[in-house]
Amino acid sequence: MSTRRALPAALLTAALLTAAPVLAGCGSGGSPQSFIRDTYTSTGSDSDGESFSSPDPVGTTTADIAEAAPPAARQSDGGAEYLRYDDDIVVVTTATQGSTVRVEDVEGRYSSGYYAFLGSGFRPGSPASGGGDGGPGDGK
Repeated sequence: MSTRRALPAALLTAALLTAAPVLAGCGSGGSPQSFIRDTYTSTGSDSDGESFSSPDPVGTTTADIAEAAPPAARQSDGGAEYLRYDDDIVVVTTATQGSTVRVEDVEGRYSSGYYAFLGSGFRPGSPASGGGDGGPGDGK
């Protein structure tokens, strides 16, 4: 009888170990930094973040990043694409040849409301607390 109980427990453990990496990749908002660093060429950094160059146009570059690391929110404005992650904001813009990928820490300009003009998911506290929290003029 103990063999009958041990076998399902062993199968359950094996199933969980197999599913864990798959489930970890299904969440949104994880960091895209390793994909970006492995795929694109760094062109420098400053106090706000790091920039990279991509040989592909904005749409292709953004789609590749979003596929590799699904964002918590995504928006476009004026030809630029914005991806919001738990700890990062990724901005993809047109460059002379291809596009520029800019990775900024959420604690930087994002936390001061710089990206609030993009709407839900880009205001401080979004998307977990909803689209209306923390934008300019809120709570005044």
